[in-house]
Amino acid sequence: MDVVKIMAEVKIGIIGGSGLYKMEALKDIEEVQIDTPFGPPSDAVILGTLESTRVAFLARHNRNHTLLPSELPFRANIYAMKSLGVEYLISASAVGSLKQEVKPLDLVVPDQFIDRTKGRISTFFGEGIVGHIGFGHPVCENLAGVLGEAIASLNLADVTLHRGGTYVCMEGPAFSTKAESNLYRSWGATVIGMTNLTEAKLAREAEIAYATLALVTDYDCWHPDHDHVTVEMVIGNLHKNAENAQKVIQETVRRLSENPPHSEAHSALKYAILTRLDCVPQATKDKLGLLLKKYSF
Repeated sequence: MDVVKIMAEVKIGIIGGSGLYKMEALKDIEEVQIDTPFGPPSDAVILGTLESTRVAFLARHNRNHTLLPSELPFRANIYAMKSLGVEYLISASAVGSLKQEVKPLDLVVPDQFIDRTKGRISTFFGEGIVGHIGFGHPVCENLAGVLGEAIASLNLADVTLHRGGTYVCMEGPAFSTKAESNLYRSWGATVIGMTNLTEAKLAREAEIAYATLALVTDYDCWHPDHDHVTVEMVIGNLHKNAENAQKVIQETVRRLSENPPHSEAHSALKYAILTRLDCVPQATKDKLGLLLKKYSF
């Protein structure tokens, strides 16, 4: 596979479940095995043409769902997208609701995160180079705007769009205790999941615009009806969410290809690196060359 050719073609990436690249509208499908300095990504990257635009899909937990949230190779996943030339990354993720008005099957485009993970590596830096990205606004506002407009235009049945809100990223794999769930509600958080904050941090360091499409499957355990939720109900909602996500992804790709927005994320490293690059060990330069090349050595 000609990586240089791919880099010229693939500007839009999607991370989510394997169902996202099993859509009829996706044509010219091919799989690409990518090796990175951080090991292999979760799965082969699926390249295809959607709305006349080349896109890259990655199954976050592997297409057979073999990886726990804590086991995900986050750095390899984001690096792989960067190596393909991705500039806009949409991350679709199942979440639980922390608010009564955010009901199952609703779609949320959050603009904030709270980190409740433990010990995950969420930076490309270290090993002789120090970098501190700005992360006050962890989601690309303009990309999230395109995503929200795409959802609104579809008028999906039984679905309410919630623009903005806070995503609590917990470690997992166990779900919250009721006390934790009520604590997050007291913080004003909107939804809870196990993956997206780590992706968002690394995407920012890789200068990739990032936004989350949060698909609500059920209420978190604070809700009085939570104990009556069955596995069958959750799986049913997952299938409905996957159908909606396919429609949203297709419409978002169409809009992005017609009018790619400006993103401050695309220059996130301009003032973030504190180490003189001539002082960085050569092994680290080689490892991070893809991220640092436009700032020269």
